Amino acid sequence: MLKLTLCVLLVLGVTAINVQSSIWTSRDQKALAEIHTSGWGKFILNYAELHMQTGGILSELNSEIEKLVGELEEELAGVHHEFNRRTDVHNREVARLEQEIQDKERELFNAHDFYDNVLIPQRDRFAAQLEQLQENIAHNRQTLEQATVQRANDHETFEAQVAEHNDAIGAIDECLQLLSTIATPSLAQIKQVQKNLSKIQNSLKKHNQFQIFVKVLLEITVESNFADQGALRDIIVAFNNLRVELVDSLNQITADEAEAVADFNAQVIQLNQEHAEFQRAVVVKNAEIEANATKIEQTLDLIDELDADLATLNGQLQAENDDYAFATDVYNATVAEYNKEINAANQALELLNQPRFQDYVKSQLRGA
Repeated sequence: MLKLTLCVLLVLGVTAINVQSSIWTSRDQKALAEIHTSGWGKFILNYAELHMQTGGILSELNSEIEKLVGELEEELAGVHHEFNRRTDVHNREVARLEQEIQDKERELFNAHDFYDNVLIPQRDRFAAQLEQLQENIAHNRQTLEQATVQRANDHETFEAQVAEHNDAIGAIDECLQLLSTIATPSLAQIKQVQKNLSKIQNSLKKHNQFQIFVKVLLEITVESNFADQGALRDIIVAFNNLRVELVDSLNQITADEAEAVADFNAQVIQLNQEHAEFQRAVVVKNAEIEANATKIEQTLDLIDELDADLATLNGQLQAENDDYAFATDVYNATVAEYNKEINAANQALELLNQPRFQDYVKSQLRGA
């Protein structure tokens, strides 16, 4: 009811206090000028003047104005309360957003650190390891191929040596058979023995250790007419000694060949085992490379997601700060306006309770 009455009086308040009236002191005039800058202050004075002109009691007027001031102060308290509540909400929201931003920044840092210092070095290390495995496989196969070629060459040499030894042994056996069946060799038989010695020499020309024996036998057979039985026996002994040497040599190269074959077979088994291990390692390494690539892709996706989340949170924080700044501006302006109106109302209330105001109203009534 009070506000309705006041609004009506605002519309009807055509009676305005003459600020320049001689009844007012300069201090009063200054106070009146300040009061007239406030809508409520100006209204209160006009309302007070109208109230008294119509026979209203001053105490009733004071009571109504005090109610008005009380309502203004109550509304101002509500403004303070709402702003304090908004401030609490703002502080909680800012604290929440800043914590979430801090958490996201930590997650983003960890994701970048994991990508830069774990996944990328791991990718490079896996690639280098795979390259090394492939080099190992190539070297393994090359070694096997070289060993196989060398084994074939060595076996071919062995077979040639066996053939040479057998040819020499056969020639010696032929000489021994020939020498054992003759008492007085003919020239043709001697020629045959010399021919066989030449054959032995050709067969063993690659074996220096036998050349001395062959050379001595050639000299003996050239100088001897085989008529001397003692010389004949010496020749037979020499042939037998050479034969023993050849047989021992044949047995040795045969044993050496068997050992070489065993070593080659063992090497082949070892190389194939290493090759199989390398192949298994390649399979494992490829799986590790694939897992690393998947993890890199997932981490990059996570970084993009965290960047987007962080941008959203920062946007929300900026929006909240902007909204709160606007609310603060509105609050400050509202409080200032309320304080202005309340202060003006109190000044007006103080003024209308002065005797000069009552004298002014009476003078206005007399003049009317």
